[in-house]
Amino acid sequence: MKKICIINQKGGVGKTTTAVNLAAGLSRKNRKVLLIDMDPQGDVGHSLHASTEKSLFHFLIGDASLDEVRVPLGTNLDIIYSTENLTKMDVYLAKHDKPWLVFKKKFLEIHDYDYVIIDCQPSLGLINQSVMAFADEAIIPVATNYLSYMGLEVMIEAIKELNSHFNHELKISYIVPTLHDKRNRANKDIHARLRKNYPELVTNPIRINSKLSEAPTKGKSIFSYAPSSRGAKDYALLVERIINDEDKVSVQNTRQRVSEPISLRVQRMMKDVEVED
Repeated sequence: MKKICIINQKGGVGKTTTAVNLAAGLSRKNRKVLLIDMDPQGDVGHSLHASTEKSLFHFLIGDASLDEVRVPLGTNLDIIYSTENLTKMDVYLAKHDKPWLVFKKKFLEIHDYDYVIIDCQPSLGLINQSVMAFADEAIIPVATNYLSYMGLEVMIEAIKELNSHFNHELKISYIVPTLHDKRNRANKDIHARLRKNYPELVTNPIRINSKLSEAPTKGKSIFSYAPSSRGAKDYALLVERIINDEDKVSVQNTRQRVSEPISLRVQRMMKDVEVED
């Protein structure tokens, strides 16, 4: 079972769009997928028009079973959605001596899936630290603009620091350029920089496409809403690459990729977290 977090501390880079369409695309390739919304804004649920009486928060604190919060969306696709009550998790996690283990223990109940895809909030807080400590792989969507590129560097530093702190092996499997307009010179320059600095990790770009914005209003993935659109074609290529890479033993380790010093921001993020002996 592959446990993948879709993460970037920078907002507005297409994390939810990537999580939803990646999950939908993999399920269409006969992979059994669980999509977990880890953002209190609940954008995954809004995008797919899914809801249950109890949400991820109730499952994490033990007030609901997995079956009570899991919503089947298709033959191979289930979702666990979130609401604003997930904001309480930071307080809940802060009360634990080892908060990063809370998700790991609860998520042991999840099995029989080929992929667990986790859509993360734009944050480096306790919730995302716990998710990263649970996941095996990270996919980082990056809009092809300068500020988003700088956010990528912070995110890579954060993953390296988390791996060191928790003796973990979260690996960056893919960097996905998003909101890409090949006619825009700045977009082209950032895309070229991504390909130069992370040649093994960068996927095909996800081009700007109005259909990707429209699909959530209908509660559909891009494959159901506009299967012939550029957005559907781009995400189909991403799904195909992931499937083709399933049998590869070697995934680039974050520790080998990053040589830059750890930022003060990441150091502050981690300073209050104790490491398990």
